[in-house]
Amino acid sequence: MRTRVFPAPKVPAVFVMFWVVKLLTTGIGETASDYLGSVSIPLAGVIGIGTFGTALYLQLKADTYHPVRYWVTVLGVALFGTMIADGPHVALGTPYWFDSIVYLVLLCGLLTWWRRSEGTISVHSITTARRERFYWGVVLLTFGLGTAVGDATAIDFGLGFTWSIVLFAVLIVVPLGLWKLGLNVTVAFWASYVLTRPLGASIADWLGKPTHDGGVGWGIGPVTLVGLLLFAAFVTYLAVTHSDVDHARSVEREPVDSRS
Repeated sequence: MRTRVFPAPKVPAVFVMFWVVKLLTTGIGETASDYLGSVSIPLAGVIGIGTFGTALYLQLKADTYHPVRYWVTVLGVALFGTMIADGPHVALGTPYWFDSIVYLVLLCGLLTWWRRSEGTISVHSITTARRERFYWGVVLLTFGLGTAVGDATAIDFGLGFTWSIVLFAVLIVVPLGLWKLGLNVTVAFWASYVLTRPLGASIADWLGKPTHDGGVGWGIGPVTLVGLLLFAAFVTYLAVTHSDVDHARSVEREPVDSRS
């Protein structure tokens, strides 16, 4: 059985706008999950699973990259990833630091499997259906890991939202600095990708949580709404300008094995 081969990578170019929109999805996923859970946990589950499943299905079914389809899928992963990351703590009472270790092991395991299977874990190599399935599996685990790590620093280690923001703002610069010093670009990318989650979620929690919980007190509902409006504006910009599509199509494709 042969896997589908795409005409170009099904992911956007990695430039400033990529990281801006990625940070927005992390914050929206955090506050939207909290808001929906405060209204109705079953409703939150239905919306989270429904959004994630539908968006991922449409993304995997397509043969080309489109900003709206891709970023709505990331947003669905952010919402669902928050729920699965919080699940063990809520249901089993496990500490967030323990959940972080579990997700880290799972992530490393999947990345290793992807690397051995495809010979690369570069985001610029997402030109087959098999590689894309690996990609989205890794993306889901990065959101789960990032959520658990952010909660661990804020709650288990007592840093709160403000100091968690400072911590992750500093840490997210480290891969960039190491890349400048010679770190493999793919390793730097995935390290940064994981760290955007706790940074964005900590910022969203700080803005949305009440003051007695260490937040600014804007409310998780309004913060979610503002985040969605900004998300829609930036993704619309990408869809209209095609700036990330042009960059993605200019990437030289690596040879691919057509095995399923």
